[in-house]
Amino acid sequence: MDIYRLIVGEFETNCYILAAGNELIIIDPGAEAGVILKKLRKISGKVKYVINTHGHYDHTTANWAVKKEVLAPICIHEAERKIIDFRPDKYLREGDIFKAGDIELKVIHTPGHTPGSICLFGEDVVFTGDTLFLNGYGRTDLEFGSEFDMEQSLKRLDKLIKPGMRVYPGHGENFIKN
Repeated sequence: MDIYRLIVGEFETNCYILAAGNELIIIDPGAEAGVILKKLRKISGKVKYVINTHGHYDHTTANWAVKKEVLAPICIHEAERKIIDFRPDKYLREGDIFKAGDIELKVIHTPGHTPGSICLFGEDVVFTGDTLFLNGYGRTDLEFGSEFDMEQSLKRLDKLIKPGMRVYPGHGENFIKN
């Protein structure tokens, strides 16, 4: 699997493009659809899914412009219904699996930053959105955030993210768990 990181928008959101063979997955197309589409043309392949780790606009703004070009379903956790102003193609639940080429990602529900925040677990990688960063975690003081839920999610992630796994957050640099 090849992982491409694009830093997009005013909040410098990490948009990831995962490529395996000729199949692709986009995670968090937050802004700058033109930049994302230009990179997709260079990579070449069929986008199977557009996945949002949560519903904040800095992770979702380019959804529809990208979808218009790639015709892939937009996916977000069902608990985000109350915070999003769009209708996705698929609502996600804990345990859902995404496959593209040899990529397999499992949805883990990690509320706290928002009610429907998710992490996407692969074999030796995890995409954490705004749940976990290199030196911290996502804000819980915004509307629909919950410090209690975040604490529970972080405890759960500490058990699920094995030493040596590479963590790809929604903002900032990726890192390897010790």
